Amino acid sequence: MRKIIHIDMDAFYAQVEARENPSLRGKPVIVGGNPDARGVVATCSYEARKFGIHSAMPARTARQLCPRAIFIKPRFDVYKTVSTQIGEIFRRYTDQVEFLSLDEAFLDVTENKKGIPSATQIAKEIKKAIYEELNLTGSAGVSYNKFLAKIASDYKKPNGLTVITPEKAQDFLDALPINKFFLVGKVTEEELRRIGVHYGRDLRKLELDYLVSVFKKRGYMLYDFARGIDNRGVENSRIRKSIGAENTFNEDVNLIGVEAENYLKELAQEVSMRVKKRAVWGKNVTIKVKFSDFTQITRSMMTPYPISEVDEIMTYVHMLVSKVEEPEQKVRLLGITLSHLVDKEARKGENISLFEYLDTLK
Repeated sequence: MRKIIHIDMDAFYAQVEARENPSLRGKPVIVGGNPDARGVVATCSYEARKFGIHSAMPARTARQLCPRAIFIKPRFDVYKTVSTQIGEIFRRYTDQVEFLSLDEAFLDVTENKKGIPSATQIAKEIKKAIYEELNLTGSAGVSYNKFLAKIASDYKKPNGLTVITPEKAQDFLDALPINKFFLVGKVTEEELRRIGVHYGRDLRKLELDYLVSVFKKRGYMLYDFARGIDNRGVENSRIRKSIGAENTFNEDVNLIGVEAENYLKELAQEVSMRVKKRAVWGKNVTIKVKFSDFTQITRSMMTPYPISEVDEIMTYVHMLVSKVEEPEQKVRLLGITLSHLVDKEARKGENISLFEYLDTLK
């Protein structure tokens, strides 16, 4: 049986900022975009979360919820450096490390470098090393698969340690609120609650055929997760194929105009934040447009070098919007995706400037 640890750093960006500037400790700190320029929240301290603030929330809304919050522009180079230091601590115990983002990772310690039989003991040692060497805290979940380990790490944040053994797993899952299950976002949660599913025990009562008919491929995973089954292994290097964001509007908007421009800028900020969080860059930009009559199109463009900055993304978005036929149509959904993702090493040597590239288009 596998021994899996999931480490999730506590309000990572905000915690790093407070470590660098102790005057921020104990205060509502928000790391993200400018609240006066349609920025979004990357993360926030636990003091800020008490006001209902969370990641991906518009920074303007966050300021309304907590006017005395301290806004800090993200410093992703700093966070990447700290994340690398955390990874070095992980690899003292195992090379089977799968980073999901800069601040969380799975570790398979079934066979580990120090020959420690207890995954719980390893988790304790890792948490202690992170605190003593980096002056940071993280929460750990320990179990026999990735799904349960991730749920466990979130169970007692911040600075928590939760172990879910095979003997206790089913009781734990039966009592777990349905919105705590992996794959259950707001839409899925609403659908499940509509059919009377509020806890894991309710989900476990549903037949596989029914779950698949309603939720397609996710139905298989929901069926397994309700029973504590997850056969996914820890992948050493995990680079997603694409990262995107989209928004469906309450009222249709004009594709050409200030309103759509603001929405696109917000989406670009969200995509930029997500790719930076995963320390990757993209070489292909795609826009998705769904019109008021529900017809949908996509337009894509390769970039000459990997990009991640908002202004870079928006440059290509503008070029792609100009390629949309009949731009006077009203739209109900816009989306932006970065694909052909590469990591730091693959990006080296590809730093042609954006202006040099634009010159080639003239």
